[in-house]
Amino acid sequence: MERKNFLRSLVIGAISTPVILEACKKSSTTSSIGTTTTPTGGSSTASCSVAPTETEGPFPTHTPSSYVRSDITDGKTGYKLTAKIVIGNSNNNCNPLANAIVDIWHCDAEGNYSEYGGSGMQATNYQSVHFLRGRQTTDTNGLVTFTSIFPGWYSGRATHIHVHVYNAAGTSLKVTQIAFPEGTSSAVAAVNGYSKGMSGYTYNKSDNVFSDDSSGIEIATVTGSTTAGFVLNMQISVPA
Repeated sequence: MERKNFLRSLVIGAISTPVILEACKKSSTTSSIGTTTTPTGGSSTASCSVAPTETEGPFPTHTPSSYVRSDITDGKTGYKLTAKIVIGNSNNNCNPLANAIVDIWHCDAEGNYSEYGGSGMQATNYQSVHFLRGRQTTDTNGLVTFTSIFPGWYSGRATHIHVHVYNAAGTSLKVTQIAFPEGTSSAVAAVNGYSKGMSGYTYNKSDNVFSDDSSGIEIATVTGSTTAGFVLNMQISVPA
């Protein structure tokens, strides 16, 4: 959903969960074959799929360039998460894309976003703070690293992280999202929804964004524990 349309929806009347779900529907998906770069900087011959285009809203960062930082915790408490994201160029055999600008943002342990709130979409008002949002530039291996907390969840969505990738000149290349593995031994199960538990949680297979990801290209690799912290590794290939 374009930002102007989303803002228009706020003044129409009371906003309910179905509006959030509509705003989170996915766009198109394309793919190619090439070399896949791993989050450690190495590479292996494999099928390389272009990241699906997903919605940026309903909680995108207002001024991403203001939050150039690797540690995006900004005082929020939760289980430590180190996110390692490699950006590949699908127009160049999926080789690492250096100097790409990468924005990420996600909700806190309770399912709330900074920069928003005080409405039917999010009751808690966090309009004046900017936690769990940040920007980094990829190195020669296409890698950016963020220090954050494990995201919580909110009604209608599985655990996820939003990503917006630009080229070095600031031209948008891809808006997408990262899903988390699920199951009894997964990090999602270990975190157990923080204080909210998992009652009412929307799993990937039922999520409006991730439900058609049959190949799992939007699902990251997540290792670690609640005591040691978690590490997320993700490859995102974009046409550059």
